[in-house]
Amino acid sequence: MVPLAVLLLTLLSTRSYSQSITAGSGKYEIGFGFGPMFFLGDLGGSAGIGKGFVKDVDFPLTKISKSLYANYYPSEFLGFRISLNQGVLEGSDAQAPNKGGAEIDRLQRNLSFKTNVFEGYLAAEFYPTVFLEKYDGLRGKLRPYGLLGIGMMKFNPKAKDIDGSYVALQPLHLEGQGMAEYPESKPYKLIQKEIPMGVGFKYYVKDNMYVGMEVLHRVLFTDYVDDVSANRYIDESLFASYLPAAQAAQAQRLYYRGTYSLAGTNANLAGLERGDPKQNDAFFSTILRFGWRLNDQNDPGFRARKQLRCPVFY
Repeated sequence: MVPLAVLLLTLLSTRSYSQSITAGSGKYEIGFGFGPMFFLGDLGGSAGIGKGFVKDVDFPLTKISKSLYANYYPSEFLGFRISLNQGVLEGSDAQAPNKGGAEIDRLQRNLSFKTNVFEGYLAAEFYPTVFLEKYDGLRGKLRPYGLLGIGMMKFNPKAKDIDGSYVALQPLHLEGQGMAEYPESKPYKLIQKEIPMGVGFKYYVKDNMYVGMEVLHRVLFTDYVDDVSANRYIDESLFASYLPAAQAAQAQRLYYRGTYSLAGTNANLAGLERGDPKQNDAFFSTILRFGWRLNDQNDPGFRARKQLRCPVFY
């Protein structure tokens, strides 16, 4: 009888040990976050030749983004997230330093843009350290994770006109998009697919509450978030052929905003580079996150419902 009793106690304790996190902490989370959003594109940047990622971030133009989250956890090491985010991306060649290097070309190009960004995405989260945890609830747990997903982002690049107003650039076809004279330049859409990927961590201050930090990068499939891509300027006389008079006048003012020391513009623009079509734009954000685990057994509502159950079911 003693060995049998020990065996039963062992099985019961193992069952409780293995289920205590998932069964005790619920499968759903909601949360919000905020933090700076950084643009990675053709405009601005630091000294020297333009590079990817952090080197060419224009920190003075950085704005704070806001995010909402909802998560479902079929198991503790795997979660699925749906998120909605809003932010502002901005870039300006005026932010390039004047140190006598390759950045001088960007400084003299003098292009700029600003756009609101709205995005929604679905992502899978992976928590590799869950298998190393002691299964005694979530409180005090530090959980690093990686995530990968797919989403959509909406943008609308604008630039400041001479009267100080911001003008939408996509309808102006500043790089000849859709013009027969430039068949390689295709019109771009203001809603684009994206691949969000990143890393972060959560720290559960209580079984049903966490704080965390995340770095989230977005791989994009467009080079026109800043309305700059083509490696040449177009013939400005074509604007009058494709656009109404008011828009044609705006396009002529905004397609070239350079400060190059040239004797004339039209005769020399053909030799100047407007953008770099070899790399798509991208952006990333650093997010401070706060969230709550729902359906927690420590929740007073859960305890009240449990007390009303027939004992045979729990």
